[in-house]
Formats: sequence, structure tokens, C-alpha cells
Amino acid sequence: MTEPLQSSARPDTSNAGGVWLKGDWHMHSHHSLDSSNNPPAKIIAFAERMGFDYLAITDHDVHVLGNVAANTWADPGFKSDRLMLFYGAELTAARGHINIFSPEPYDHQRLFDARDARDWDLREVKRALGVHMSANHPSTKNHYGFSFDLADSIEVWNTSVWPKNVPALRIWDDMLKSGRMLGARGGSDSHHGTPVGEEVETPLTIEASYNYVGTPTTWIYARERSKSAILEALVAGRASISANPFNPRVELHACSEDGRLMMGDNAPSDGRPVEFEIALAGEPMAGVQYRAHVIKNREPLCTVLTDPQTGLARFIDIPEVGMRSYYRVEIYGPQTPYPQVPFSMAQSGDTVALSNPIYFNYDPQF
Repeated sequence: MTEPLQSSARPDTSNAGGVWLKGDWHMHSHHSLDSSNNPPAKIIAFAERMGFDYLAITDHDVHVLGNVAANTWADPGFKSDRLMLFYGAELTAARGHINIFSPEPYDHQRLFDARDARDWDLREVKRALGVHMSANHPSTKNHYGFSFDLADSIEVWNTSVWPKNVPALRIWDDMLKSGRMLGARGGSDSHHGTPVGEEVETPLTIEASYNYVGTPTTWIYARERSKSAILEALVAGRASISANPFNPRVELHACSEDGRLMMGDNAPSDGRPVEFEIALAGEPMAGVQYRAHVIKNREPLCTVLTDPQTGLARFIDIPEVGMRSYYRVEIYGPQTPYPQVPFSMAQSGDTVALSNPIYFNYDPQF
């Protein structure tokens, strides 16, 4: 029997032993031919002003025939003293798109040249280069058309326009239910900036007012403030996604015989009830009860309301003995204003945040 519980004091969300970092995993500069008024320096300066910690500019490699090293990475504006900048690109192939992430420069040309190879051949190139592959917008026309056994993470929230992401959640749930522990992330996939100086407005400039850096924002709980630790945490599912950088961050915890679990953790079940805690960290809107929809094994389990003062909600459930179970949450309610991207809130509707799952009885060697 699933039971909601009363909330108490605001939780300690400092998570001693790690650090929460925020950023955007999917953006295009003017090195992508379908982008406008968006040089890397403008993107990076905006992210710095918004207090971001990391950033991945992922230009379409096909637009430069794979030579991102001589374009995006070589751009004089591709630098920051405040942001951790990932090296990467959007691998743009006939059968789909993959975002590539790496802490350091790598031979992307080799990956581009193998983009249409069989999955097992592409896997060998990936292993040789040591890069992270993330399944992009899996339910759009430029969907991820590769094996999910290649993917280290999946983009379940693409751009501020929430409704188009609903099918991506189903694809992710299908992968989770099949036994894959696949960490989820967001990505604004922003292409267009607001003109300044001599830049000229284009018919797509309007997009900058409703989809830009941080719509959505992915929060990563990393063991330390480093690019390698961020990627490690993304693979492990120690992350959650918010519609914008000022929305509350959702954390999901559980208490078990193995101690306090967090998103990405995997524990055995013994048939006893487990108490789960949903916490909204950061700045939840004062006096608001957010709705937390709990998903278990691809199906709705229950809906609980967060406490307006503490941002907490709790429920109890019993993970089945000897069977895989996962739990994740979706947070619904009012959007916190993002005045720098003023129309993004309307595009996201009442979808505020998503968590990664907590797992029971999963095989980490699957």
C-alpha cells in the first residue's frame, strides 16, 4: 500500500561529500549553419551571468564536415574562467543525432567519419576515444536512431516546449523497465541569440525570448567540482532537471537497510516498506504546494503535495522482492520567472522539474 506522509522541517540538501552544479548540455553557436546571432562568447557570457557551473556547446558536426576542432573549439570566444566548458558536438547522422561530451579535446573527425557505421563498429570508436554519448531528443523527427546500448545518458527534456517531450519520457521509461540504468538530462537545444551591435534580426530571433541557455537546466550532484566528476555523475543518474535555472531543484531520497539512498542509487529489496522523501531545494515559490507525481516501473504510483513551508513530501511503498523496481518523480506547479528568457515559462506549462530514478534489484552489469 502506497502511503503519503506528512512533511516536517526543511531538509538539509547540502549532501556533504558532493556538490550540486547546474548547466546546459545542448546548445548551438553560429558554427552551426542553422543558428543566428549566437557566437560562443555570447552564449558563455550569458551562462556566466546566470551563475551556471558547466556548459556544453554542441554544434552540428555535419555543418563543418566533422572538423569541430578548427571551428567551435578554436573560436577565440570558446573560453571561460568561471564555467567548466565541455568539448563536444552533435553527431549528426542520417539515422539520428547524438551529443558527444568530453572533458578534453578528442579526435571528433574520427567519430564523424564513422557516424553511419554499424553500432558495434561505432562502439569501438567511442571506446577508443573515451567519450560520453548521449541520446538526443529521442522522439523528434531527428530522433536518436542508434542502439541504446551505445548511450551513456538520454535527453528527456529538449527545449522549453514541454509537451513535445512527453513521448521521450515513455522511451526513457521503456529503457528503465527493460533493466537499463540510463541517466537522464535536459538540453535547451537553443540556436538563436538576441541581436546586439551590428547583428541583424532574423525570422527566428524570436526563439531567443522563449528558449535559450538553461531552458531546461540540468542539476548534477558531483563528488567534486570537475568535468570528469560531472560526467561520472551524469552516467550514474545523480541528476535532476528544472524548467529554468531559477525553478526549484528536485531531489529524491529513500531510506533502506543500506542507508539513505539518492537518485541513481541501487539497493536490494527485502519486502519491507521503504520511506521515500521528495525535497525541493533552492527557492520554491513561497506558499506553493507543488504536485509530485511518482512513477514506478513506467506507471503512475501516486501524487503527493509538497509542504508549502518546507518543500518536502513523503510516501511509502514496498519494492517487490526479487524483481526490478525504479521510482522517479515529476514536479508540477507554477514556474519561477526567468526574466532573461521571458516567454519560456509559458512554453513549459506547469512542468517544473524531473528527477532521475532510485533503483531496486537492478543488475549494474546489465
